[in-house]
Amino acid sequence: MNGANKYEELNLLAWEHAPIGIVMTENRIIRTCNPAFARMFGFTVDHLLDQSFAILYPSYEEFVKIRDIGVKPLRESNRYSDERIMARADGSMFWCRVRGVTLTEEGDPLMKAVWSFADLSYERPVQELTTRERQLVMYLGEGRTSKEIARIIEISPRTVEAYRARLLKKYKAANVAELLGKLGGMPGFS
Repeated sequence: MNGANKYEELNLLAWEHAPIGIVMTENRIIRTCNPAFARMFGFTVDHLLDQSFAILYPSYEEFVKIRDIGVKPLRESNRYSDERIMARADGSMFWCRVRGVTLTEEGDPLMKAVWSFADLSYERPVQELTTRERQLVMYLGEGRTSKEIARIIEISPRTVEAYRARLLKKYKAANVAELLGKLGGMPGFS
């Protein structure tokens, strides 16, 4: 076996057995993914190829909104990351950590991108939340202010505050840190 073949074989082994999901997309269409990515979502690799990423979101609205949020950081730094709730093939939802880089030097950064997905469901169980509540919790977890959240999801800061207050009351949390702890299944916050 020559050196080139050895590295090709090692690359294939790394791809096939990576402990995280890896996917390459073109305009948010799945062009290739590793087995860990497919298993995480409850699909086979073959089923996901050439599918829209929309099938992996809890709602089409969330699929559309996250695009608008991710484009700016990809343009500015060639990187994007967040933690979000996604949907499995059986309809169950789970938290995952998403990181991505664009391979497009100019134009739309989503034209070609590579993403990693890490399943956080064992450390962060999903609570029953509305689409808007999920959006709010995602941004609160990033430490964003009400004004920033309002600007991103295109609602008023007062509406953000109202949602925040309802969530605090619903989960009997004294503050956002406690709320996030309860929603994230962190020890001491059940």
